[in-house]
Amino acid sequence: MNSRSTKEFKELVLKNMTFTAFNEGNYTIYRNENNPELGFLIEYSREGYYTFGIGDYTIAKDFAISFNHKEEIMRFGTVYSGVTEFEIENNPVSSFTPSSFFVVEKALKGRQVWKKGQHFHGAEITIHKKYFDEVIKPNFPNSINFDNFIYNYTYSYLTLEIATIIQNLRNLSEANELTSLYLESKILECIALLSKEVFSSPENTFTNQLNHGEIKIGKDRYIKLTASDANAIQKAYEILTKEAFNPPTISALSKMVFLNEQKLKAGFSAKYHMSISEYTTSIKMATAENLLSTTELSIEEISTILGYNYSGNFIKMFKKVHGKTPLAFRKKSK
Repeated sequence: MNSRSTKEFKELVLKNMTFTAFNEGNYTIYRNENNPELGFLIEYSREGYYTFGIGDYTIAKDFAISFNHKEEIMRFGTVYSGVTEFEIENNPVSSFTPSSFFVVEKALKGRQVWKKGQHFHGAEITIHKKYFDEVIKPNFPNSINFDNFIYNYTYSYLTLEIATIIQNLRNLSEANELTSLYLESKILECIALLSKEVFSSPENTFTNQLNHGEIKIGKDRYIKLTASDANAIQKAYEILTKEAFNPPTISALSKMVFLNEQKLKAGFSAKYHMSISEYTTSIKMATAENLLSTTELSIEEISTILGYNYSGNFIKMFKKVHGKTPLAFRKKSK
């Protein structure tokens, strides 16, 4: 089974769950009247803009759905029980366990699997990009937007305030007291709280994964750089500046800043327009210039200070950078 939109995906899931839609005024409940023990799915929605869903159901049979969705949507909520198994293209995550979550999806492609007897219980809010484009941006231009986040990255986190809002909406639904107006007011409040979380602090769970652009790795491969990645690269720069005469290896530096070697090397080059080795060499050569011009230290002594095991290697690098040997440079600077 294949789906090309989130709407088609939902229809295929409900069909396999043997659920039928029943309109109850301001919400729709999906269930199997002949097998009520399978549970239910309730949805409140403003078509094309947002949906609030509450699910408490058991899977009736094994099935899987492949998906290739072009829409841009924001989803967040809480899964109280049930383990979701999936494969998403270019994403190492393969399952989702009970927890709060937040994700902005775009061009999502993959496959999801359900097993007979699995029980799922949770509640989530889905907001379409159309709502941000037509309602949020024109009226609240300084609020968050989809581009603030890395697409298809699931944060296992929600602020306590948002988690509480979702729980309260669920309670009102159970009491049959949730109105469309109240729901939309709470969706707006959630967006406001997300904006506050993102912009109020340079260090929080969201900002550590905000989109900091793309870097090129290989001929045609690009990966996104997060704020935590950018911080790691900055930390690497500071370490290299301090330890330029005896710099750690790429492998050691990678472990020191908790960033994989490939992303560290590519990110450093993209940010500072030189490789890691070129940066440490530039510091050594600048220091060499100073020592040659202001001291009477021998070439061997300067070479040792700069961390070269053999003075010949220092002389070779200096000539490559300056076009003359250290002695020739010293004579000219006197």
